[in-house]
Amino acid sequence: MLNSRMRLRLWLVAALLGANAAFAEEPTSKVVGHIDRLDPALDRLVAPEARMQVIGTGYSWSEGPVWVRSGGFLLFSDIPNNAIIRWDAKHGARTYLKPAGYTGDDPRGGELGSNGLAIDPQGRLVLCQHGDRRIARLDSPLEEPMAKYSTLVDRFEGKRLNSPNDLVFDSHGMLYFTDPPYGLSRELPSGQPELEFNGVYRLDPKGKLTLLTKELERPNGIALSPDEKTLYVSNSHQPRLRIMAYPLEKDGTLGTGRVFFDAQNLAGKQPGSCDGLTVDHAGNLFATMPGGVGVFAPDGKQLGLLATGDRTAN
Repeated sequence: MLNSRMRLRLWLVAALLGANAAFAEEPTSKVVGHIDRLDPALDRLVAPEARMQVIGTGYSWSEGPVWVRSGGFLLFSDIPNNAIIRWDAKHGARTYLKPAGYTGDDPRGGELGSNGLAIDPQGRLVLCQHGDRRIARLDSPLEEPMAKYSTLVDRFEGKRLNSPNDLVFDSHGMLYFTDPPYGLSRELPSGQPELEFNGVYRLDPKGKLTLLTKELERPNGIALSPDEKTLYVSNSHQPRLRIMAYPLEKDGTLGTGRVFFDAQNLAGKQPGSCDGLTVDHAGNLFATMPGGVGVFAPDGKQLGLLATGDRTAN
């Protein structure tokens, strides 16, 4: 998560900048975009001298960044290449895991790789695997990874999930995730959707899966407020390009959602959509949107925009 401890420097994993260039093994100092400061309160989160720097290029489509505090490195998914990339300040970027999202032997099209990544309460890597259509856990040490996975969930009421996209854990080990169809390949029978909706789910530590809502066309990014009383979910599909905020009831269900940010009037005017998002320890929301990464106060006021100049996925 981005938070105020990162105010001295913002690192941007650029998905499309230089996407056709050679793979970059070392960080580059290229600065991209600019920061639109819409409210003075942004200075407490993003220092006035902060710049966005490219730390790696050559990826087909990068998603799902997670900072591994225990090791001091960043992991992110390169979905079409079925790989996870590791970056740290000393060594730069290099392949960390492959395969990362599709472990089958039969060739298939569509989006193969992992998408959202998270570290569970026990310090293990958990992945949204598009190709395998499941949430999986990496069964090897983070510092010595091997592509050996255990399935946490891959079905709802006996039907295969679509392609889990993003995920977040709460302090009790509850896992919340979204399941749009972006990773499906319709070229093979195994890539056909079995569910008639795109859901938002909760998986408890004992393996019980609960559908929280199926009202969104394309649920995508997901995050929790610091007090774990609000669940944020982005909807990346028109005509309702927006970020929703749902109250979490005591029984774990969702209350009536409200529109936290409506981006529909920006659709087509700037590149990008409502995709990945995260919340810092003070409840500020950092969310991808048309134009880059929006920064919002907990009450929904937009404080600024990290204007990347390109589609920003996560």
